[in-house]
Amino acid sequence: MHAIAASATRIADLPGPPGLPLIGNAHQIRLPHFHEQLEAWREQYGDAYRVRIWSRRFVVIADPQLATEALRDRPGTFGRTARVSSAATELGFGGLFAANGEKWRRQRPMVMAAFDPGHIRRYFPALVQVAGRLSRRWQRTGGQGIPLQSDLMRYTVDVIAGLAFGTDINTLEGEGDVIQQHMDKILPMLFSRTLAPFPYWRWVKLPRDRVLDSHLAAFRTAVQEFIAAARERIRDNPGLREAPANLIEAMIVARDQPGNALRDEDVAANVATMLLAGEDTTANTLAWMLYLLSRHRWALERASAEVRRVLGDARVPTRYEQLEQLEFVEACVHETMRLKPVAPLLLQQAARDTTLGGISIPAGTTCAFLMRAPATDPRHFPQPLAFDPDRWLREESAGAKRISMPFGAGPRMCPGRYLALLEMKMAMATLLGGFDLASVASADGKPVAERLTFTMTPTPLVMHLRAR
Repeated sequence: MHAIAASATRIADLPGPPGLPLIGNAHQIRLPHFHEQLEAWREQYGDAYRVRIWSRRFVVIADPQLATEALRDRPGTFGRTARVSSAATELGFGGLFAANGEKWRRQRPMVMAAFDPGHIRRYFPALVQVAGRLSRRWQRTGGQGIPLQSDLMRYTVDVIAGLAFGTDINTLEGEGDVIQQHMDKILPMLFSRTLAPFPYWRWVKLPRDRVLDSHLAAFRTAVQEFIAAARERIRDNPGLREAPANLIEAMIVARDQPGNALRDEDVAANVATMLLAGEDTTANTLAWMLYLLSRHRWALERASAEVRRVLGDARVPTRYEQLEQLEFVEACVHETMRLKPVAPLLLQQAARDTTLGGISIPAGTTCAFLMRAPATDPRHFPQPLAFDPDRWLREESAGAKRISMPFGAGPRMCPGRYLALLEMKMAMATLLGGFDLASVASADGKPVAERLTFTMTPTPLVMHLRAR
């Protein structure tokens, strides 16, 4: 990053789609397909161009080196946009996710410690228990259609609640009112509010805002119950103040230290963030992966053979080392994240005047980094649109990982990436070890499409399995 030079290209001089007075390009944007529109314009205007949505100017960048440069300089030169931070805080998860600057630096170490590989490995026996419940849930379907995203979100919420909060909520074996039915309303509204022309909801509530409020109230109640349960554990076992067992306990202990700047709201916000981020991203990546495998039977058969060789007669992995042996399954995960990343674009705001790739970026400018575009570019990947997991097993895979960055890059790289990979391999081993995957298709019979609801999700999918 550099201070702005006199010879730097101004945003106004970049190419970009022509807009209308006042609204700019807003009339060309459909929120569920925002990422696809930006990717299409990239084909026309190149790896750096401008867009205006109402009064907001965006610089859209699809160069992976520039994206890496910017993401590594966080939260110094680039950070969360003010709109994302304020909207997330209003919705109750303005913790590490929405924080910038010193507030981010204070909270980051606790979150990183909770998701370090050693802690995740110690959690493995509980993960085996959750996977067993997932297997039994699918066995009970008797060949009927399985609402794929719903079941996967039960799985991922149960995992994150156990690891980060020390609570076995067991939504996999429950029915009726579960926390997920409230959570899945929040991120889409965050995305909508992030790109709204002005924060109308602060003055008038539309029907969808009132519905959201009811879901937020239920979600906040659940978050407070997690916190109350952790406080009770600490009271019953004072030794946890010296050696907290999970993220929520560590945050409560830090909150209670004299002079600590962490507030009750920060604890609640990070609990909410872990639930929302841990549920949505991993579950949707798994859904995309199962859809792609159902369309590429050769890869499905090879993944199935690998799982069954490693597990033997077992239906669920019981040893951590078994997951480490699933090399082709992990390659399928990476190939899925290359083609169907749940974060196909990242919005970052310049905290100070800078230049990026010779472009003058004044403070306050929002840059939209297209994360999928380079990973599907023939300049970087041969046959870029083909589903080819083997590309991650070849020697050039190290270079591929510098182009495909599904977890971001730099200091704000996703802290849950190790857990996400473990969850995905465990879920795939559980499915392929105990079942034959018959089909994955859209619930309405139409072609499966991408929808951006903060994360990139497939249209609702139905999965059919046959028990082995």
